[in-house]
Amino acid sequence: MLEVLGLLLGAIVNLKGTAHYFEWGVIQISYANLVVIILMLLVFVLAMAIPFPQHRSGRTNEN
Repeated sequence: MLEVLGLLLGAIVNLKGTAHYFEWGVIQISYANLVVIILMLLVFVLAMAIPFPQHRSGRTNEN
């Protein structure tokens, strides 16, 4: 099963070619790393924006 997954992913992405780079002034980063960084930032922002579920207890606060 793991070998089949590896073959499928290998067919999608060619790892034998040269990397393509994003250059902005003195900053140079490969597009693959740039995509990973953007996805990590997106997950971080979503984790901050989506509220946690509230704990609901069966007890009522009667005073």
